[in-house]
Amino acid sequence: MRDTKRYPVEDANSLWRIYKTVPFLKVMKNFIVIQMARYTPFLSVKNWLYRTFLRMEVGKQTAFALMVMPDTMFPELIKVGHNSIIGYNTTILAHEYLITEYRLGEVRIGDHVLIGANTTILPGVTIGDGAVISAASLVNKDVPAGAFVGGNPAKVIYTKVEMEERNRQEE
Repeated sequence: MRDTKRYPVEDANSLWRIYKTVPFLKVMKNFIVIQMARYTPFLSVKNWLYRTFLRMEVGKQTAFALMVMPDTMFPELIKVGHNSIIGYNTTILAHEYLITEYRLGEVRIGDHVLIGANTTILPGVTIGDGAVISAASLVNKDVPAGAFVGGNPAKVIYTKVEMEERNRQEE
């Protein structure tokens, strides 16, 4: 299950309250930094931009591919472990604005995680160490460590234990 905090709204839909939840200048700064990072080919520069200006936690030797889109409003809620790869055009959301409420949730991506291209990660999700996310997946719930998941919505295809068992049987 996703770990999000809910904030109800009573007047117009929650997106009309956007600048009551996050300052306009913060969103503009984040947008500019993210656009710079999306197009730079230098992984160390991307990580520096994310850590310095967006206050994201990014582990050593983590690689964000071209066109990755971290949350523009709450990037400080994104934490990525060491030696992980975030695939091309992946979107990582830490917020969702709904009709009667908005939700915020920390996204935690473990160490040695591989996230395939064109994946969307929703707020409040934890992806365990060593997990692999197939391309074009929608990650709408926690992913166990070592699991291989894919699809829309993402489902566990096999776990680390199942893979080790298969490898033993093939030997």
